Amino acid sequence: MQLKNTSNHIVNWLKTYNLNAKTNGFVIGISGGIDSALTSTLAAQTGAEVLCLSMPIHQDPTQLKRANNHLKSLKDRFSNVRSLEVDLSAMYDGFLDTIPNIERSEQRDLSLANSRARLRMTTLYYFAGTEGKLVLGTGNKVEDFGVGFFTKYGDGGVDLSPIADLVKSEVFELARYIDVGEDILSAPPTDGLWGDDRTDEDQLGATYAELEWAMSEHLDENQEYITERQLEVREIYNRLNSINQHKMNPIPVCEIPEAYLR
Repeated sequence: MQLKNTSNHIVNWLKTYNLNAKTNGFVIGISGGIDSALTSTLAAQTGAEVLCLSMPIHQDPTQLKRANNHLKSLKDRFSNVRSLEVDLSAMYDGFLDTIPNIERSEQRDLSLANSRARLRMTTLYYFAGTEGKLVLGTGNKVEDFGVGFFTKYGDGGVDLSPIADLVKSEVFELARYIDVGEDILSAPPTDGLWGDDRTDEDQLGATYAELEWAMSEHLDENQEYITERQLEVREIYNRLNSINQHKMNPIPVCEIPEAYLR
């Protein structure tokens, strides 16, 4: 990957979009992870106003520390960046107190994790609306178009996706090139939606490197040699890609036959 050209291309793309939309810059959620760190740094390079929001919900302290370290570094480097911490823990607790108390299950826990992402999306759009800014997405290509590893109308609810054409290895490569902090570069990727230290790999059952392989090779069913683990990863990828198509495709519209409309 041509790092300088890729970085400049994304920065110029953001600049042009902001100018043509006549908006006042960007809003982005900072999680302490590599994707939001890369995206916020690229946005800062546009020279437009960038509002970075840390939105903890009973967050793991190490994730919050990484987020705060990144925000400090970003504001030291770029005068057009400001940050706010909006602790959503009480709002989340209020939501829990309001909904019916059902028996704990894997599906309930996943639904609550997605609810955290949707509370954050609502917060991002509140600030975007009050300040006339655009919400930046932080999803990469494997998450957004491979396995659908994002929350529908949560972290998937954005205005622009600057890094969604980069696979995870390219995200790391570009982040290192633009001087994202080593603590973030070396941290295991996590979505931070569970209030503990579980990683993306724990949830997905495969590493991003393995999923990148599956994303590029899964259609080649005539490979002469494939390991048992590769077969397993291919199955994981195909399953996730299949069940998450509803996230990656446009909302189905029931089209009324023209004859019925006469």
